[in-house]
Amino acid sequence: MTTRSLPELGLRANAAQFALLVGVNGLVGGMLGQERTVLPLLARDAFGLTGFSAVLTFVLAFGVTKALANLAAGALADRYGRKRVLVAGWLLGLPVPLLLIWAPSWAWVVLANVFLGLNQGFAWSSTVIMKIDLAGPARRGLAMGLNEAAGYLAVALTALATGLIAAEAGLRPAPFFLGLSFAGLGLGASVILVRETQGHVTLEASGAPGLAWRTVVARTSIRDRSLSAVSQAGLVNNLNDGMAWGLLPLLYASHGLTIAEIGVLVAAYPAVWGVAQIGTGALSDRIGRKGLIVAGMLAQAVALGLIAASSTFGVWLLAAVLLGLGTAMVYPTLLAAVADVAAPAWRGAAVGVYRLWRDLGFAVGAIVAGVLADRWGMPFAVGAVAALTGASGLVVLVRMRETQVR
Repeated sequence: MTTRSLPELGLRANAAQFALLVGVNGLVGGMLGQERTVLPLLARDAFGLTGFSAVLTFVLAFGVTKALANLAAGALADRYGRKRVLVAGWLLGLPVPLLLIWAPSWAWVVLANVFLGLNQGFAWSSTVIMKIDLAGPARRGLAMGLNEAAGYLAVALTALATGLIAAEAGLRPAPFFLGLSFAGLGLGASVILVRETQGHVTLEASGAPGLAWRTVVARTSIRDRSLSAVSQAGLVNNLNDGMAWGLLPLLYASHGLTIAEIGVLVAAYPAVWGVAQIGTGALSDRIGRKGLIVAGMLAQAVALGLIAASSTFGVWLLAAVLLGLGTAMVYPTLLAAVADVAAPAWRGAAVGVYRLWRDLGFAVGAIVAGVLADRWGMPFAVGAVAALTGASGLVVLVRMRETQVR
């Protein structure tokens, strides 16, 4: 009679499953990347939308849905298991490319982004939580760096690929065939190959009690100084990312750049973000979380200021690189900080609450950027978001305590 081996914590002990989850999250990122270059141009050229607020409705729908899905995913993952939430996310992602290909009106595109928000909220949240489960407390920064690197490198590569495809074959349907393949591969791998990780949580928790869901919400949002500072920084980070997603391709196009050139600029930012955060996540394990978060928010503010003040491809490319570096300093470090503070028994719920606030930033960014751009122009809107990003970094400096205990 053979006995089943007990789970172990650590990246080395769980290398195969961790690597599989990295690949799955790359496919999740690819689902998002299929829209980054093409969709704002599709709004203008195929559906005749002229107001920036109208164009950004797809970002608003995505952000609100993803934020709520994150909140639900954390609680459901703690209650029913991580793998079930992951599979549900992929099932909800299947309609996205089909709706984008067949959409006869902009309302269909908005509906597609509701499904995309559900896909990203359930699938990305569950891979984050599963990697935290597997990594244990010592290497959380590196684990989050690898997770987010896979997702955002896939965003960048898919944004570049769809831009090149659109330049040759048009804005529809060819660019969205990539999304169909990502959804099929992601669902298959999640059902057949991914294993549940709740046993690792039990091992790490050692019988520690959980918290009521309302208590987790209050602690993560307001009561805990570090968690609340992290949550507002996540919201502002994705506020500027939502603005970049919906507005910057139109800003570049207004200066006469080609679709291929726009694709390069749109891809450069998440590409640098994706590569660099492998190093920044690991660095946060060594030097702490707070300094990287503050520096990253300020770097993003400078980059957005450069974009607002410039009108040439070269300066925009430099700013996109700096924006990617700043985001890489912040993104995995914020997640690692949440995992530092939250106990294993309520960590999934805390990650869900943090990701609720973070991804509401997409919705806030769509509203703020759309209203400001309609009234005062795109450069003003980008500059205003730059100032808000800098202020968020100062909030972290004042309010957050260092969470990494070495």
